[in-house]
Amino acid sequence: MAGFRNGRGRDNRDPRQQPQSPHGRQQPAPWPPAGAPAAQGPYSGEPEYFGEPQQYPYHAPPQAAAPHPYQQRPQGGPYHPQGPAGAGIPSADPHPDANNPGYTQAFRVDDPYGDGATYRAGAAPAPSGPRLPWRELLAGIVLRPAQTFLQMRDYPVWGPALVVTLIYGMLALFGFDDARDDVIGSTLSTAVPYVLITGVAFVIGGLILGAVTHTLARQLGGDGSWQPTVGLSMLIMSLTDAPRLVFAAFLGGDNGFVQVLGWLTWLAAGFLMTSMVRKSHDLPWPKALGASAIELLALLSLVKLGTF
Repeated sequence: MAGFRNGRGRDNRDPRQQPQSPHGRQQPAPWPPAGAPAAQGPYSGEPEYFGEPQQYPYHAPPQAAAPHPYQQRPQGGPYHPQGPAGAGIPSADPHPDANNPGYTQAFRVDDPYGDGATYRAGAAPAPSGPRLPWRELLAGIVLRPAQTFLQMRDYPVWGPALVVTLIYGMLALFGFDDARDDVIGSTLSTAVPYVLITGVAFVIGGLILGAVTHTLARQLGGDGSWQPTVGLSMLIMSLTDAPRLVFAAFLGGDNGFVQVLGWLTWLAAGFLMTSMVRKSHDLPWPKALGASAIELLALLSLVKLGTF
């Protein structure tokens, strides 16, 4: 009877204990526990996704991140393998946590090619020297051709090329026997236009032959510019034929000595033309000679042999 008066009897369990399922397994505790404040969001019935997290009695407090096991070596000091950064140990690294998980570190990759300039296919390199005046240019083609062609490969030479070729064309008329007789036997009003037209024809022919040489050089892999190539080819054509022209004006184009001199000057023109294409377009000797072949054959048949 005492047991019934004290509330003890059939059920001696603590009312705070969790009820058991019919199969003997313990049922989960209600969520949230009684007495715990409920998290309220900005809208009724929704959880709180932002802001300070709710600290419930059953939540474990967050643990601080473990310090990195290695410490940066200070500038000029010993290496400390233990101890967190900033724990009384000087460090030369301004960002000691940059290598820890959860941190990032800014870095850059320097351009190994200098100021960012890139190679462009077909572009000529920087000029190897200053631009030569016309006197030094003409003398350099005869005396030091390789250095002159390399130095002038990026400079147009239209002024000297047009003037020299025009003068050469007007004088070349006197290297042909029939044309020289016609000019000498005609009046001044007839001879002057005849000479000027011949000079202009030589200029146009030099431009066309130089353009052909440049096109062939580019087809064979050259990287030179067309203006220096055409201008220098016109100068080579005019300067190399000057010795033959001097003797042809007095001895005639059919003279044997003039013919031999014409062959020799033609070989000199071939050497200079090949050297020019090689330096201007950065090509080997066989390809440079192949690019100059059409112009050299045209000069041989039209000018050197007197069949113009």
